[in-house]
Amino acid sequence: MISVLGTILAFIIVFGILVFVHEFGHFFMAKLVGINVDTFSFGYGKRLFGFKLKGTDYRISLIPMGGYVKFAGEEALEGLKGSDAEPKPGDFLAASRWKRFLVILCGPVMNLILAVVLVAVINMAGVSVPKYQDQAPVIGWIDPDSPAERAELLEGDEILNINGKRTATWNDVDMAVGIRPEKTISLEIKRGAETFTTDLTTESITRYEMGWAGFYGRILVEVVMVFPNQPADKAGFKSKDVVLEIDGKRVYYWQFVEALESSPDKELDVLIERDGEQMHLYVTPKKEGKVGKIGISHQATSTLKKYGFFKSFGQSWLENKKLLFAVVDFIKNLMTGEASTRQLGGPIEIANFSYVAFQMGLLAMMSWIAFISLQLGIINLVPVPVFDGGQILVLGLEGAARRDFSPKLKQIIMQIGFAIFIFLIVFIILNDVAKRLPNGWDSLIPF
Repeated sequence: MISVLGTILAFIIVFGILVFVHEFGHFFMAKLVGINVDTFSFGYGKRLFGFKLKGTDYRISLIPMGGYVKFAGEEALEGLKGSDAEPKPGDFLAASRWKRFLVILCGPVMNLILAVVLVAVINMAGVSVPKYQDQAPVIGWIDPDSPAERAELLEGDEILNINGKRTATWNDVDMAVGIRPEKTISLEIKRGAETFTTDLTTESITRYEMGWAGFYGRILVEVVMVFPNQPADKAGFKSKDVVLEIDGKRVYYWQFVEALESSPDKELDVLIERDGEQMHLYVTPKKEGKVGKIGISHQATSTLKKYGFFKSFGQSWLENKKLLFAVVDFIKNLMTGEASTRQLGGPIEIANFSYVAFQMGLLAMMSWIAFISLQLGIINLVPVPVFDGGQILVLGLEGAARRDFSPKLKQIIMQIGFAIFIFLIVFIILNDVAKRLPNGWDSLIPF
């Protein structure tokens, strides 16, 4: 019950912030260019309280799910009955097309700005990230019987590009592979002095159908916590120790786990790095069940990234620009069938992830809101009539025709857009549900 309430609360917070910021963008630009605003509401439904200032009703409404803006003369904008009268000065439709364009555009732009600002704040506060993500994609480990092994890739191979697109870091590789489950991809590989191209067919993992190749970077192990009176504690391990070798052999993340589990009651010579100095520790894994354990929690080596005020915004811009192109690439791959619809997330998924971020703390919550805000800004620019992008498209067509379309035609366009919108919403929600069923979509489709 607590988790359900927590999930609902987290969703309301995230969705409320995103929608409110979006609507504030419309409101701010309308005021700036001289378009009258009848209502600016935080929340929907029944008006609880508020005040009126210069013709605008600033209100708090019953349902705290974001908010909305109502422009003067909006009935004509929506093609409603009785809205055929000439627009009055200050009405939305009385404004020039470029002013209306700015008002509509400013909603998605505010979501993009929110993403940049939040990531900049996170960069100033400092965030711990795995070191390998920014490293060159040199393979350090290949899972047995994985697509990478079947493609005859080797440890030490460097992945130069995937499907002709440069992969400078492991982050680029993870993104390129992750959005292509069960697809054949082309990899350009550097092996020593030789460069060659090979194909690899990915597999699908998790209920989100993420693409998986089975290769990993040279990810070193960092000790997070040492449990009292366990073998690691007795051997002298400490938090933040970085494991380099076991019995004289270089080990990376997955090899480290395998080495411990396969060596119960056998002493191991572990070379670690502590405060820039290397030292040997000797530990004997304790047998638990059939595997060896030494009593630590560990993670991939990480680094604290922290930037000054101006540099934090520059870094945020670079990170969001990279993610923006990744989202656009995903939409393109979704339309061409390269990406799976199971990778889409609807309200249920957003609510669940919001609760996870909520539990992880303020910075995690800010990061999640920034991530969703960027995507909301991009999606709202898609030229579907109900979205801001659709209204911008209509303005562009009116500009080309050098006249405003009739309210009746606009009503037809809105109805078509609304039908498309409802179809997308229903599909996305059913997609969320299907992920939680044992047979996916087959559980929903009886034939």
